[in-house]
Amino acid sequence: MYQYVLAIHIIFVVCYMAGLFYMVRLFIYHTEAQDKPEPDRTILSKQFEVMESKLWWIITIPSVILLVAAAIIMLILNPYWLQQPWLHVKLCFVVGLGIYQHICQNKMKEMRNGVFKWTSTQLRIWNEVATIFLFAIVFLAVLKSAVNWIYGVVGIVLLSIILMLAVKLYKRIREKK
Repeated sequence: MYQYVLAIHIIFVVCYMAGLFYMVRLFIYHTEAQDKPEPDRTILSKQFEVMESKLWWIITIPSVILLVAAAIIMLILNPYWLQQPWLHVKLCFVVGLGIYQHICQNKMKEMRNGVFKWTSTQLRIWNEVATIFLFAIVFLAVLKSAVNWIYGVVGIVLLSIILMLAVKLYKRIREKK
């Protein structure tokens, strides 16, 4: 039984992360559409609002509900995991990802109301935050070790630096075109 629930959990983690990654990509395009002349800006904004709403409410939110349900069932089947330090650390990152999701939902509402506080570059950097959470959560789940958390933190910091440099490099390349 546990293996089936684990498989369901993994499937919906993939769907959820895909939703988060693509949502922020839509935010980037939606923000860049604000630089277009009318009527293109209005047409594109309306289209992005529809796409964001469908992605969020049809894929992302149902996926997180199902992945959490599967996680709870796994913990019911293996309650001793709640005593494992690696799971405590993983759950901290999961809470961080939940906060990330909440911020994304607020961004979607702001954009729908015509409020664009972040630039496309800031949104590109924001998109990498989910990648950092994903790396941390997967490594903790696979290695099941919180003992070496210092190596994990150093790895996440290095990954963050690499991702930020990649975003800046991409911005320079785009500006040269």
